[in-house]
Amino acid sequence: MALQQRGELHRVRGEFAQAEEAYREAARWGHEPHPGLALLWLARGQVQDAAGAIRGVVEEARARHDRARMLPAYVEIMLAAGDGGAARRAAAELAEVAADLGTPLLQAMSAGTTGMVVLGEGDPRAALEALHRECACWRALEVPYDNARARVLVGLACRALGDEQTAELELAAARQVFRQLGATPDRERVDALVGATPPSVAGDPTARELEVLALVAEGMTNRRIAAQLCISEQTVRRHLQNLFHKLGVSSRAAATAYALRHDLI
Repeated sequence: MALQQRGELHRVRGEFAQAEEAYREAARWGHEPHPGLALLWLARGQVQDAAGAIRGVVEEARARHDRARMLPAYVEIMLAAGDGGAARRAAAELAEVAADLGTPLLQAMSAGTTGMVVLGEGDPRAALEALHRECACWRALEVPYDNARARVLVGLACRALGDEQTAELELAAARQVFRQLGATPDRERVDALVGATPPSVAGDPTARELEVLALVAEGMTNRRIAAQLCISEQTVRRHLQNLFHKLGVSSRAAATAYALRHDLI
């Protein structure tokens, strides 16, 4: 369970390689790595892998509390995979569980999945009602990360309704929380939504870091880079972490794109 939670922290911070390592180690100890691992694959753009994994886990889950724990991620992944019907059925199931048990956590999760589904179906006004309930629950529970994620959806719903001023306020508030928490992928998503410029580079990459970046751009794995440069894989990972921080990105693909745009390699 500790390894699973470590994976969650790495995933939220955009440290995807470390997240996958933690999830897989948790699985070796017999702990279910999903939905965290499926959400990691979704963040990496492996939508079909994520969808296949989360479908299997939800189908196998029988206990209501186990299914409820998986359903928010299931809804998010099904929407990304274009299966709105499956997402709506899962949101309805979670709403039933939340109504029966009445815990604030389940109510927050249910309102959030309902808001996501309805927004995806093109009804931003109905989505706002659910998303505002979700935000109220997360504030009461003092869970800033999930509240910020909900506020991003509130911003998108407001934008769909033509209320650009409120949308900007919600997105800016969410971005500030993501920045404070080091939730780089979420911050980058908000940056893209508001058209923000990339963060300034926190120090120039070293010559060795640029060597690593050039090999990453060629599609090499950490193991191959380590062999090419005669260094350890741990050192390669450390160079990549430094690069991600300096460039303000959270993935190898984003680092490569940044480097090409700015003529770093």
